[in-house]
Amino acid sequence: MKVSSIACELNSLAYHGRGIIIGKSADAKKAVTAYFIMGRSVNSRNRVFVPEGDAMRTKAFDESKMVDPHLIIYYPVRVLGNKTIVTNGDQTDTIYDLMDKQMTFEQALRTRTFEDDKPNFTPRISGIIHFENGDMNYAMSILKSAEGDDSSCERFTYAYTNPIPGKAKFIHTYNGDGDPLPSFEGEPKTLELPDMDIDALTDLIWTNLNEDNKVSLFVRYIDLATGESDTRIVNKNQ
Repeated sequence: MKVSSIACELNSLAYHGRGIIIGKSADAKKAVTAYFIMGRSVNSRNRVFVPEGDAMRTKAFDESKMVDPHLIIYYPVRVLGNKTIVTNGDQTDTIYDLMDKQMTFEQALRTRTFEDDKPNFTPRISGIIHFENGDMNYAMSILKSAEGDDSSCERFTYAYTNPIPGKAKFIHTYNGDGDPLPSFEGEPKTLELPDMDIDALTDLIWTNLNEDNKVSLFVRYIDLATGESDTRIVNKNQ
């Protein structure tokens, strides 16, 4: 299994699109998650992350420049009891609503497909963290078109029980720039999760995202013993 540093992995591509990182801290006391967005168009770059209680939403930075809120305004993060949901679209609400009705993460996502942004058909990436009795497990999902065919959806779910401390998984929407944009391929990547506080990790991720394309970053540490969380948000638009 290849294990990469956060810096090397983030510097490997100029354009990851959107990305989710989930793992367990090196001291095994915290669940760690990060979500970032990157953008190429004016509309996509015209965004900020805004906290809303224990949730987080996207918002237009300059409302006068907003062309189409479709696909870019949504809740990337919501909390359902001892579960934290992180996604790149409004499937956050789908997962929240259907899991609240006793459906599973995977069952909820079977009601959705990739985004309808032809010709890219951007994959929907999702993650969920569940903590209980001082430990955690988590899952990641990607829904993507089959070879760019909008009539065929490929669904992959990856579940991680008793994850190894100091390691994280990373999934993102694109394998680089292009026209159309090439979708992510393969299993979520394995990253070293350094033994550092939330401010240092936030700075590490933000610094190593491509300067031209990065837009916003969310990082959260969840104490596995108490459920208390600590959050950082960085927006390029200030």
